[in-house]
Amino acid sequence: MSFDAPETKIVESHKVACDGGEGALGHPRVWLHIPEETGYVECGYCDARYVLKGREGETAENPGLKA
Repeated sequence: MSFDAPETKIVESHKVACDGGEGALGHPRVWLHIPEETGYVECGYCDARYVLKGREGETAENPGLKA
């Protein structure tokens, strides 16, 4: 069983920064790298998912397959 990420952001770069947003309620800024193989990465602090633009219809179970 898989669960949706709490927040999904479509990005154009393989390198993204996540700080959890919301000022003091966030978390330390971390830099994440989106692997070409998956097209997405999830933040270890807040579980936000960053998806490369053009890859947003793919699933973790079926990389390369549009949902």
